[in-house]
Amino acid sequence: MIDHSAHAPSARQTNWAGNITFGARQLHTPTSVAELQDVVAAGTAVRALGTGHSFNTVADTAGDLVSVAGLPRSVQIDEGAGTVTVSAGLRFGELTGTLHRSGFALHNLGSLPHISVAGACATGTHGSGVGNRALAGAVRALDLVTADGGLVSLERGDADFAGAVVSLGALGVVTRLTLGLVPAFEMQQWVYEGLPQDQLLGRFDEVMSAAYSVSLFTGWHGGAIDQVWLKARVAEAGPRTVPDVWHGAKLAEGPRHPVPGMSAEHCTQQRGVPGPWHARLPHFRLEFTPSNGDELQSEYFVARRDAVAAYEALDRVRERFSHLLQIGEIRTVAADDLWLSPAEGRDSVAFHFTWVPDTAAVTPVLGVVEEALAPYGARPHWGKVFTTPPGTLRELYRHHADFERLAERFDRAGTFRNDFMAHHFPRTA
Repeated sequence: MIDHSAHAPSARQTNWAGNITFGARQLHTPTSVAELQDVVAAGTAVRALGTGHSFNTVADTAGDLVSVAGLPRSVQIDEGAGTVTVSAGLRFGELTGTLHRSGFALHNLGSLPHISVAGACATGTHGSGVGNRALAGAVRALDLVTADGGLVSLERGDADFAGAVVSLGALGVVTRLTLGLVPAFEMQQWVYEGLPQDQLLGRFDEVMSAAYSVSLFTGWHGGAIDQVWLKARVAEAGPRTVPDVWHGAKLAEGPRHPVPGMSAEHCTQQRGVPGPWHARLPHFRLEFTPSNGDELQSEYFVARRDAVAAYEALDRVRERFSHLLQIGEIRTVAADDLWLSPAEGRDSVAFHFTWVPDTAAVTPVLGVVEEALAPYGARPHWGKVFTTPPGTLRELYRHHADFERLAERFDRAGTFRNDFMAHHFPRTA
């Protein structure tokens, strides 16, 4: 079968941030799974491309890029099982409204509803909440096209499942996923400003457990935390009110954007106005379509028990990196059992950094951040910029060798390997 949807990337396709120019010779957007199978079977170097929100070369290839955005859109809710099976190219924001109208919800969402379900799960993307696992934690089953064009289905309980969910595209091209659901719920969101640092460090668990989802925003300037975003479920008793002062922080007088000086026009509604879960869990509204992001991002996960010590370690070196920072965010992520999840095996705190869009300036300070967090076993987010050496990554993930063996078994010819995989998962044989 000839793939009529294949074309050379026009003007060299880039990721969302514009810091990566893909080297693919062709971009394929097949319109059926059968067509996708033909493309993969005919390729010698293939990588799946989601919505391009990764900030490194995880999706790059010198061969063929494949987008699953053209596959037939499908949302199949199994009310009895409490699951939904979706086509992998769907963005979260295209799914959540349907779920809510059917009386269901996902347990968590990322900051942006514009990212694809498959891409977010494959790279370990997450939201926040001491009891909330990363987005991939909802996956119950998945289908993927393997290097020979075959179709493999895996479900929770299968021997390979835990290694196949956060797989960085190394096992094949995911075509659909089944996600676990919870009953739909309403939420309220408030923003507090100026949380004193001593209140955070002295009551860290209390602060981060104050709502269903909590995010801290800081410029790492050595003073109070700039903003605390509290996203709370509306209880059966109805909407609640909050105090004007909380742990020394003051309730914001109006809507806020995480980055100082930016308009809050495109942020999800604040000031305690009740709304559906999918309109409060993200920081930004679906109606706002992001253009290329003038930023770079990094993120590092440490065990939650080490959160205060890790914060203090970063605070000691803040003057070496804060001048390149637009904003930092601190969130909690519940432990899961997925081999390459940054939260595998430990309840975690994620330190996120939104940098200025200057790769040459940012790259050296990544070493500063990584050195400060090294004593706490910091695992980098797979889809963001980092310089953690491959040998260190191998030590940080107890299933690293298991995943290497799994990837080699699924893809002996290396069809899905690229420079990113070769660097971080080198094959010695």
